Amino acid sequence: MHLKTLLGDYPVTSALKTGEVASDSVTFEFADFQPTNAGFKPMVREGRFDVSEMAIVTYLIAKAYHKPMVLLPAVVMGRFQHEYALYNRSHAPLTPADLAGKRVGIRSFTTTTAAWIRGILANDYAVDLNSIRWVTFEEPHVAEYVDTTERAPKGKKILEMLAAGELDAVLGERSDDPRFATLFADPMAEARAWYDRHGIVPINHMVVVSERLVQANPDAVREVFRLLKASKAKAAKPAGDAIDFCPFGLEPQRKPLQEIVHYAAQQGLIPRAYAVEELFDDTTRLLG
Repeated sequence: MHLKTLLGDYPVTSALKTGEVASDSVTFEFADFQPTNAGFKPMVREGRFDVSEMAIVTYLIAKAYHKPMVLLPAVVMGRFQHEYALYNRSHAPLTPADLAGKRVGIRSFTTTTAAWIRGILANDYAVDLNSIRWVTFEEPHVAEYVDTTERAPKGKKILEMLAAGELDAVLGERSDDPRFATLFADPMAEARAWYDRHGIVPINHMVVVSERLVQANPDAVREVFRLLKASKAKAAKPAGDAIDFCPFGLEPQRKPLQEIVHYAAQQGLIPRAYAVEELFDDTTRLLG
């Protein structure tokens, strides 16, 4: 079976994309989107791919609007989020406690990194998210989601607005520009402390398959998961007891999925907090 596929370049996908891991029953036609997340919108809105990388929050919102996609328990990108929040150091020092009334820019309100950071701010730093003036630059991937945030003027770029003092902070961005500092004073130390409290790595991107593929050929879906898992096995292994940033299988993903579902519901991105089992179907739920 020939599968149209959107999948970025990561250590866990390398062996699959180079053909080192292959199958007698399925082959992949890899689409070229740079960056990869530019392909999420055509997947959500048009069902363009049979197999697709997908930001987890985009998937949660898509599920709320009954988009014909099914989640695989395969993470291709997980990371700590604290370093993806910046402010302009040429102005007064800014901490999470100072965000009330401030203008904070995000590429899109529904991005997964932003949802994680907002959840961290609200639940670990007692920040009132409703007190912040959110400024966004792009529409959500899911067309039906109503974004009520303030839209940046057309043609403006997020880091340029931060540099010009038109934004007080931004989420979801990193930069080597010496004018910018991280909102969290020591982001790696705070990320590690957060991990010690919660015991999870934030999930950013997972893999979905089209509903039509699951219904027509569940064996092909199982084979896709097997190949993804085999590709991960070819990646360099973490040393010692190093953290697994790309867990496979429902149970290793349960706690991070519960957390991001909680954050997404808390922020009004989805109508209710789904049970983890609801995110999969009868075929994909059993994969591990």
